[in-house]
Amino acid sequence: MSLVWHEIEIVSLLVHNSGDNEYYRVPVYRNKDLMKAKHSLIATATTIAFGLFVGPVAVAQNALPQADNTWFTDAGAQLQMRLSMQPNTNRAKNVVIMIADGNGVGTNYATRLFHGQTLGNFGDENVLPKETLPHLALVKTYNVNAQTPDSAGTATAMLAGVKTKAGMIGVDETVSRGDCSTVEAGKVTSINQLMSEAGKSTAIITTARLTHATPAAGYAHAADRNFEDDSALPEGCQVPDIASQLISAMESGMVDLALGGGRRHFIPVDFEDEEGKAGRRTDGRNLIDEAKALGAQYAFDAESFAAIDLNKEGPVLGLFESSHMKYENDRSDEPSLAEMVEASITAMQGNENGFFLAVEAGRVDHANHGSNLYRALTDGVAFAEAVQKVIEMTSDEDTLLIVTADHEHAIAFNGYCGRGTPITGLCYGIDGDGIVHNGVEQLADDGQPYTVVGYLNGGGSILKKEKVATEMMIEAEIVSEAVDDATGEQIAEVDTDTAVSTSDAIQAHGDRLAEDLLSQLDITTEVDEDSGESSSYRWIGSRGPLTQEQATDPDYIQQAMIPRGSETHSGEDVAAYASGPFAHLISGTIEQNYLFNVMRYAATGE
Repeated sequence: MSLVWHEIEIVSLLVHNSGDNEYYRVPVYRNKDLMKAKHSLIATATTIAFGLFVGPVAVAQNALPQADNTWFTDAGAQLQMRLSMQPNTNRAKNVVIMIADGNGVGTNYATRLFHGQTLGNFGDENVLPKETLPHLALVKTYNVNAQTPDSAGTATAMLAGVKTKAGMIGVDETVSRGDCSTVEAGKVTSINQLMSEAGKSTAIITTARLTHATPAAGYAHAADRNFEDDSALPEGCQVPDIASQLISAMESGMVDLALGGGRRHFIPVDFEDEEGKAGRRTDGRNLIDEAKALGAQYAFDAESFAAIDLNKEGPVLGLFESSHMKYENDRSDEPSLAEMVEASITAMQGNENGFFLAVEAGRVDHANHGSNLYRALTDGVAFAEAVQKVIEMTSDEDTLLIVTADHEHAIAFNGYCGRGTPITGLCYGIDGDGIVHNGVEQLADDGQPYTVVGYLNGGGSILKKEKVATEMMIEAEIVSEAVDDATGEQIAEVDTDTAVSTSDAIQAHGDRLAEDLLSQLDITTEVDEDSGESSSYRWIGSRGPLTQEQATDPDYIQQAMIPRGSETHSGEDVAAYASGPFAHLISGTIEQNYLFNVMRYAATGE
């Protein structure tokens, strides 16, 4: 991966004002590579004439003992920059919303450090492209029926302006999940449709399946996010599946470009795609062929993607995997997110009415679900590349850019780690005499080292499932207090020397007594639905030795406490960064659906 970062040089000028015979310190911001700062307002003599700066340089301020400290002077320069900023109230010709799925404040923090450390720095001081945008808000992510949100509900909020129930796409909260009969009355209009009706070109890009929750909210209406093709529809459902709705959207002109994964939902079960993988459609339709019949250019790998004529009229459909696109760490023979962004903007920028672009880095979320921090962060950096590409190819004079996430994950950070500790690795101690960590692995009370990052739940849980033998001795001083339902009397007292399998009390009241004892031993019983046989398990665990080499391996699964096959989302706020026309409206703490209103107003004035 290659990512160009623009270093901003601050030049402080001392300018004399003959009107009041005072000297004013004026910061000038310039890009050391491009000789301009895209998101900074450069101070000029005009700004001084209008009195936008704070006033003469005070002798008392220069007398502060920290006056020459870099931290102090940098903060002062940033203050002057922000004092000079003015709201941009131009009408937005272009609107871009970029969503890193599952990339909440915590995951973003880890990505910042990870990228900075790959550049040879400590990581904390690193600035990601979106973090250069001048406006910022915290976003509340809950769904109307879920404290911890689902991506379908969050995407509908951002792309259609209403919060809705978890798991539903392009409909309001009056719809019952899974009930197709309630969809028509609950449909809401997406930002894609509004921008298309305004004459703008529109594109949807994702590294997940194009039929997945977040991208689908731009063009589809579904009672359940899982209705990706017709095979998933319940009997009697009259609402088209999500994949077929995408083709209809391309036919109507609501979506001009769609790039991502999910080929299997567009082809029949008896048809193999370019990689020899069968489809899932049971209606016999080949939606790829239908798109081609509409005049669409189709790409399925890096070569066919490169061959797309971006100047040609007509839609573009890219389906680069049967399911989701590959993680950035494993990517081969398919375009990167930044490359898809570049192609889309190139194809749409000729429209005099402008364009709307929705971008999703979907696999940040998937790696977090898998408790695989390394891939979450490498996909996070790939998303940063895509953000940088948008910044380079657009102007904040006429392009509203919003960069956000749909939700966070149950990611957690341990302490106390010294500066420069590998974010994917073990925690090193703080050096009281220097800046960089002391290289000493920090140990928990169990005598084992621990990683900087873990998850509250997930596949890396230290608790493991152990089957309990049928004949098991009570190994702790446990006394059963099971009561006979008929008499109300205590069944028996069982001490540590009593074998469960031979106790007279258990022979008479085995099920009740066993249930009581097992519950005290933290043992759960599972019944096989097919055979009816039951098995008992207990969850036990401890942390074993862990080396830095193991912890920083790309395939390492972070440790967690609560055992879950898939790590969960979490409900805290996420950040939204913005620049361009009316970006100043994104500030404070906002509801997620408010972002739709800002995009609509910036583009249409409504």
